[in-house]
Amino acid sequence: MAGKAEILRKLHQGPHILVLPNAWDVASARIFEEAGFPAIATSSAGVANALGYPDIERILREEMIEVVKRIARAVSVPVTADMEAGYGDPVGTARAVMDAGAVGMNFEDSSIDGSLADLASQVQLIEQIRAATDIVLNARTDVYLFGVGDEATRFERTVERLNAYHKAGADSLFVPGVRDAETIGRLAKAVNGPLNILATAGAPSIGEMERLGVRRVSLGSGPMRAAMGLTQRIAKELKGHGTFASMTDGAMSYKDANELFMK
Repeated sequence: MAGKAEILRKLHQGPHILVLPNAWDVASARIFEEAGFPAIATSSAGVANALGYPDIERILREEMIEVVKRIARAVSVPVTADMEAGYGDPVGTARAVMDAGAVGMNFEDSSIDGSLADLASQVQLIEQIRAATDIVLNARTDVYLFGVGDEATRFERTVERLNAYHKAGADSLFVPGVRDAETIGRLAKAVNGPLNILATAGAPSIGEMERLGVRRVSLGSGPMRAAMGLTQRIAKELKGHGTFASMTDGAMSYKDANELFMK
């Protein structure tokens, strides 16, 4: 466990950008591992949706942890888990993540209504997580994601929060909701730790983000939603036309699917 945590920490230091695909079950995690990614993240929204919940802490922590445990057990690379805002007990959640076999955790500073946590309180929680565990902590602020406050103040508020989180012990600093290269480049220069950006529509390519100084890129629930979109297209084609090319074109073979789990 300690070895995997150290591997994950070092991956944030280069020489290349860390690209973390987000899995939502063992099958997706094994596919990402087989593709050669050196570490895997989980998606809170992806896991929640797969188990029949909306996102934002509607799922029980125990159910989320069970999926993390299954993924960590199935892959040999380090796993970092998206545990939202900590399910009311961030320190206990961090311990549970490590007990499940993962070595990293996302910890966000917004609540179900989109409001931001008090900065001093969030810093204190990060300090407590750091004191209690050796987890690789990815501290997230949702200033841009939820458009908190006046647009002219968002950059400064984001930098203030991320630098406070880094000082408190966070290993990397996550800003979902930022897409334009200029802002991303300014953030990379202004924050004191490795910057994590969410890959989404309109965001720069991985190569461009590396050039801008980004150290970590996540895919969030994107892969899960892409899989849901494909399933939706299969359903529409089957119901509307009685054909199934959407299912057969590009599908993994039965043999290859089974071999993913024969290790």
